[in-house]
Order: sequence, then structure tokens, then C-alpha cells
Amino acid sequence: MMNIPFSPPDITEQEIQEVAKTLRSGWITTGPRTKELERQIAEYCGTEYAVCLNSQTACAELALRVMGIGAGDEVITSAYTYTASASVIDHVGAKIVLIDTQPDSFEMDYDALESAINEKTKAIIPVDIGGVPCDYDRIYQIVERKKQLFCAKNDIQKALGRIAVMADTAHSLGAVRNGKPTGALADFSSFSFHAVKNLTTAEGGALTWRTIPGVRNEEIYRMLQLFSLHGQSKDALAKTQLGAWEYDVVGPWYKCNMTDVAAAIGLVQMKRYGDMLQRRREIVERYDAAFKPMGVKMLVHYTEEYASSGHLYLSRIPGIIAEQRNEIIIKMAERGVACNVHYKPLPMHTAYINMGFDIKNYPNAYEYFANEISLPLHTCLTDEQVEYIIKNYSEVLKEYIV
Repeated sequence: MMNIPFSPPDITEQEIQEVAKTLRSGWITTGPRTKELERQIAEYCGTEYAVCLNSQTACAELALRVMGIGAGDEVITSAYTYTASASVIDHVGAKIVLIDTQPDSFEMDYDALESAINEKTKAIIPVDIGGVPCDYDRIYQIVERKKQLFCAKNDIQKALGRIAVMADTAHSLGAVRNGKPTGALADFSSFSFHAVKNLTTAEGGALTWRTIPGVRNEEIYRMLQLFSLHGQSKDALAKTQLGAWEYDVVGPWYKCNMTDVAAAIGLVQMKRYGDMLQRRREIVERYDAAFKPMGVKMLVHYTEEYASSGHLYLSRIPGIIAEQRNEIIIKMAERGVACNVHYKPLPMHTAYINMGFDIKNYPNAYEYFANEISLPLHTCLTDEQVEYIIKNYSEVLKEYIV
């Protein structure tokens, strides 16, 4: 019997050597490697700047703070996501508004999204589930139709002139929609480089943004640096210049910078990333070919309109209930294959129940959760392991699919 983990990090000797080189360099916190990774991420995403921080969550929160979103404001996101998509809204003091999914999609219901917008709405956080980019064209059409309701609170909001689209792109680095990469699709995009993500820095993330007419990108970058380094006017690298020890603290802010040790991993991963994306696509296509004829429904990763990053393989077994779904996961574990569920909707978690959310108001999200099973999808899988997963999943499902 094989033992196949769900999502181990794909680390080679190249990453190990680069980390060792960094440690020997004497510069291990935010420095030249972090700045180089920022440059490469911005170039890869087609944006002028990127900021690398210690998590996607930090990126998303600081983006909200840059936009001046806080108490008295509302921010809309999907009920079908991980908590980080919504918790950052609470962190800045704004009100979380959750939207149900569409009846036939993991994406939020765009009609319900449009209906939820009011004078207090300052941002929408779409979620690129599994690496598939959302329908940003439709989201922008919605915010344009609702422009007359928008009330700007600061100069950046005034320059944008509408609700901000601040995407949770934790899963979707390398995805493309209509020829444009994620990172350049939304006004702000927050990527994750956590250990289970396609590209990892162990912990980490990056924020990219599109140019806002009338706002200098250098100023947004400067604000993000201040927010992420205690409000300190110089980072450690700048303070190493001759005679440049003195600095100011311009705000009592936060500490969430990326280290050069983490960036060292990311720089090697960037060199490998094209091949890693291709391998993910190969695995997705093999799974699809095996399971689609059985009646299994899955997240569609590749169409003429978009190409996913292939982050998660989300499968749904029609007609089963949550208890049967859990039985299948246990049976796969007994055969040595670790499976998962993405996601338990936010209104089912204690924190969000305590905020007043009720899963009964999100029937589509619950239906998708009840019969969803995520299969291993990562670049450490061998062809033999992929075939083992296909064989065993097919055997286990036979008694559940009518």
C-alpha cells in the first residue's frame, strides 16, 4: 500500500542550497533577496510593483488599510472560502458581508453580490478557489453599475471612484483569464506562499496592485512598507548605508515583513514554477479523464477563457450527504491516500456563527460542501501515485455513485 500525503512542499536541493547561501551571507531578514523576489513577482504578474510579506492574510489586511477601509464600512466576500478571506475585514473594523455561491459554481453568486452593495460598501473580495480566476469582467461591470452609491472616504478611494476589487488570489499565482495574469486582474491581489501552496516560501505572501490614475505606485509601496515595519521610515537595508542610522516612526503600525531566508526559497521556486504548473495540469487532466465518465463533478481548471494554476482538485459526488462524504475520506485514508475538504463554509464555524451568520442562509455553499472531496494535487506526485489514487478513488466511489 502506498502512503500519499495531501500536499507536501516541493523542496529540492536547489532551495536548500540557496537558503544555506542566505544564512552564510549574514543578511537573513528583509533585504536584497526579498526585494528581488518582489521584482520578479511584479514582472510575472504584469504589475509595476509587488510587496512580499509574511502571509497572504497580512497582504490582504494591509491592502484594506491602504484603501482606508475601516469602521462603518462594509466589505463583501464569499461564504465558501477559508477564514482569511473574511477575517481581515474584521481586523480593520469593517463589517463582513457574506454571499452564497452560485447553484452551479464554487464562485459567489454575482446577482446576490450586486444586490448586497449599498452606500457603505467599500470593497469586494472575490476568491479564486482552487486556482481558477473569478469572472472579474462581470465584477467590474457590477461595481461600475453601482458607482452612484459609492462614497469615498479618502484620496485613494476618491481617485478610484468606485468599490475596490481586492481579490483573494491565495491559490491562483500563474492563472490567466482572457490573456491577463492574476495579480493584474483585480485592483489588489493577495497571493499566498504558505507551505501547501503551488509556490512556497514556507510562510509568506505577496501583494500586487493595478495602477490607480492619480495615485503614484511608489506611494502605495511606501505605505505598505510603513504598515509592515512598525511605521518605521527606513527598513534595515536602508539603515545600513553609511551614516543612515536615524529613522522616524510615523505610525504605531504592524510587523509582517518577509525575511530573506523565506525569499531565498521563493526565488528558486520562481525558476521552477513554469514546469511545476505544467505538472499540475498533467495531473488534473488525468484525473478528469478518469472521473468525468463516472459522473463525478469537478472544478473546471482549463477552458478557452481561462487557465487555472491547478492548485486544488475539487471533486463532488452527486447525491451523497456529508456523512457519506466523510466515509469516503476515511476509506481513502485506509488505502493510504490523504484527502481533504475545501471548504467548510464560513457560516458553519463558531467565529462566524457568533457574528450572526447562519448556514441556512447559504444553501448553495452548504450543498457544495456536503459532497466535496479534494484529492492530492501536487508536484511531488509520481505517475505511479497518480494512477494509484485514480484506481482507489474509482473503487471506493462505485458503491456511492448510482
